[in-house]
Amino acid sequence: MWRRGRDSFSRLRRFSAAARRRSEDDGDWLYSSEWWGSSPDDGTTVLRSTSGKGNGVVSVVAHPSSRPSRMHWSRMERWLQQRCEEVHPGYGDGGILRVLGYQWRVLRFNDDTRQSTAKVMLAYNQNNPDLVYLMQQPHCLAVPYVKSMVAAGLTTIASCNFDIISARQGKKNMHILCVGHGGGSLPLFLASNIQGAIVHVVEIDPLVISASTRAMGFPAFSQMTQSGDRAIAKPDIIEEAMWKGVHERIYLHEADAEEFVVNNTNLYDMVFIDAYDGDDIFPHKLWDPNLPFLKALNSHLHPKHGTVVVNLHSDSDTSNHDGSIPSGFEPILPMGKYVSQVCRAYKDVLIGTGSSCEEKMGSGIAFTVAVPWVCNTSLVVCRGFGTDGEYINRDLVVNTLISKSLEIEHIMDLPFSCLEYIKRGFVLVD
Repeated sequence: MWRRGRDSFSRLRRFSAAARRRSEDDGDWLYSSEWWGSSPDDGTTVLRSTSGKGNGVVSVVAHPSSRPSRMHWSRMERWLQQRCEEVHPGYGDGGILRVLGYQWRVLRFNDDTRQSTAKVMLAYNQNNPDLVYLMQQPHCLAVPYVKSMVAAGLTTIASCNFDIISARQGKKNMHILCVGHGGGSLPLFLASNIQGAIVHVVEIDPLVISASTRAMGFPAFSQMTQSGDRAIAKPDIIEEAMWKGVHERIYLHEADAEEFVVNNTNLYDMVFIDAYDGDDIFPHKLWDPNLPFLKALNSHLHPKHGTVVVNLHSDSDTSNHDGSIPSGFEPILPMGKYVSQVCRAYKDVLIGTGSSCEEKMGSGIAFTVAVPWVCNTSLVVCRGFGTDGEYINRDLVVNTLISKSLEIEHIMDLPFSCLEYIKRGFVLVD
């Protein structure tokens, strides 16, 4: 393994400092004090039930959000009213839409693990104030590891000459698989920001799916039946107004990830894997090279630019608030001593090693980055990084990612820095 050199990233800091001024990030970590809390009792529990799929007690806890402030609510009300008129002309006669407020909604397993966090807008029709609609804010990523997955993944696939501009504009399809759903912030972000994104989401627990659609503002129209049809034939007018152009491109499947990947024929440009159970364990079958999942994933990943991003997190919070490790402690990663085996398994199966890799698909890389503020690590495995037969070295990887990270920030109009999420603890998997 190789650790980053200072010179490359010091140049990067100077370059990044001169980058465009970003819009404010409603999901900035400085707002985490509003939803992090010390226990579920700090908020209001809006959903609570026991999972039949090994996730224990699944709950959603609501916390007040300071942003957007009340002075901005009228703009969202006008947007909602306009969208309703577009999908159903004459809707204005049916009542005025009002914003009730904004909340953080936190999905928890066993009252302990914060599995997912999303910002949700609550709205109602003045003629029927008892019926409240929830809309997850798709551009707000509250948890740093999700930003890390997005930044590292998009930067890497763009480095393989994938036309991310055409995908964002809807001129080119980008086929994405998300293994593990949670509250749905990652697939919503991708589908909302990339018009050409076709996002398939696989979640084994129906209770998690229900929690996301009933209590976290994820579009219910995205749910699929076992036969491959939409579970809801036609969405409500207000839901259609909120999500038209987005929910049609998200396919939320209740399925076992291994069975789903083995049995489908899709070819994916990107795959995001974030799948932990109620005991905070990353399932063995999702990384063992001798089991069907990785072998099947290998055949469903685009041979020229296919990119896989895996969230790996610790089972012990040993980090300081700034993400550094206290003196005398070693970081405890998702499966302790097995983390390096997870990285090796994904690299070996998806891009191979040495001459076998070059013989099969030219080149590819695998690397990890440490996530700021929390004890998470993002593993990125990418095919086609570089040109056929080219030797991959640290300077090539770092300099390419430097350039592409700034490009992605501009193309995607991100409120956060991609660089911040690829520079920390950068390590090539050997």
